[in-house]
Amino acid sequence: MQKLSALLLVLLFVLNTQAQQNDRIINKVIKEQKVQKVEKVLSSDAMGGRGLFTPGIDKAATYIAQQFEKAGLVPLPPATGFFQEFTLIEAKQTGASGTINGHRIPEAQIIAFTSNEILTINASSGYTMATMNSNDKFYNVAYGYIMSGKNYIVIVDTALRSSFSNLNRLKRPGFRLPGNVVFVLSDQSPVNFTFSIQADITEKKLRNVTGMIPGKSQSDRKDEYVVFSGHYDHLGIGKPNTAGDSVYNGANDDAAGTTAVIMLAKYFRKLNSNERSLIFSAFTAEEIGGYGSQYFSKQLDPDKVVAMFNIEMIGTDSKWGKNSAYITGYEKSDMGKIMQRNLEGTGFTFYPDPYPDQQLFYRSDNATLARLGVPAHTISTSKMDSEPYYHTVEDEIGTLDMKNMTEIIKAIALSSTSIVNGTDTPTRVEASQLR
Repeated sequence: MQKLSALLLVLLFVLNTQAQQNDRIINKVIKEQKVQKVEKVLSSDAMGGRGLFTPGIDKAATYIAQQFEKAGLVPLPPATGFFQEFTLIEAKQTGASGTINGHRIPEAQIIAFTSNEILTINASSGYTMATMNSNDKFYNVAYGYIMSGKNYIVIVDTALRSSFSNLNRLKRPGFRLPGNVVFVLSDQSPVNFTFSIQADITEKKLRNVTGMIPGKSQSDRKDEYVVFSGHYDHLGIGKPNTAGDSVYNGANDDAAGTTAVIMLAKYFRKLNSNERSLIFSAFTAEEIGGYGSQYFSKQLDPDKVVAMFNIEMIGTDSKWGKNSAYITGYEKSDMGKIMQRNLEGTGFTFYPDPYPDQQLFYRSDNATLARLGVPAHTISTSKMDSEPYYHTVEDEIGTLDMKNMTEIIKAIALSSTSIVNGTDTPTRVEASQLR
């Protein structure tokens, strides 16, 4: 009995010593002054609002990579550096002609979504015919055809002329389309048809910034991954406000989340106790459809990703005030409960998403991995019903609560402890729970 008591005392001493050491490290690494220093760089005018395909976003990517290197991260295999490069395609329709049942269709009544420079179609081309009328939710249905990966001819009722003319708004840089979809404004039911479309195709390069801390070499968990992420792109430079400011600095959206990723990388590398491998990623192209996170997700085996902590807009107080944040899709796995359990006694609270009508779980960079079953959730404090600087030039560092933001980053670090160390594994997101 005395030996058992002695062993318990030793164990308690070891655990207490380890806890004190962890506290020292977290308070030394994740300090308000250090958090502010990173945030200030990322949201500065020098970054030009981190708009896509601009020198500003390249500057931001270089800075993030430098911070990852200083933190002691290593590239994510098979890459040899911290940049994860990919290509988007931008297609500009330059000409179109066609006939239906021998009747000519004006060029203005043909809008094609294609990655081909020249597209020629007739009744024997094997395209599926579809129709759209006033009963359809026009843009939702149209987007479904575009993203289907199949070849369609979609006949749009002429009563939808105004909506049809706005279809071009759905055209933006994206991955090469696996199918071709041609929308035609017409009242005819095609029996025979021909269409010819010409487009200028431009390839545009983008890059995520990604690094990792491998799990302990002797750990049976080292081939499992925990992801910490945020997006570093924003809106760039736009129309000046009344004060003449035209830079959309994106201090909260999402320089704040990217800052958190950098600080967490430094903390966990200093701690050096992760059983599982940790991936830190700053995504690009979130603002135009989450293309950076989509590409990133395709580079991983989702079965090996046990959790994703995506961090989006944590620079302002939540609706509950300080020392609080919410987790999107809280009910879709038990990850939120694990996180809260790890925070017992800290005074910090993670709440379920209070804005379910906004569908935030599907609107950020967690969505792609979540749809593959990964417990991938976004952590945020943004008051989506009353955030005055969201997507404005006023989203600058001076509007952020840096002290509270620092505490949120610490809370994310502590709440992830048991997942990082392999003692907890969140339940998977079931496909039946996803819309």
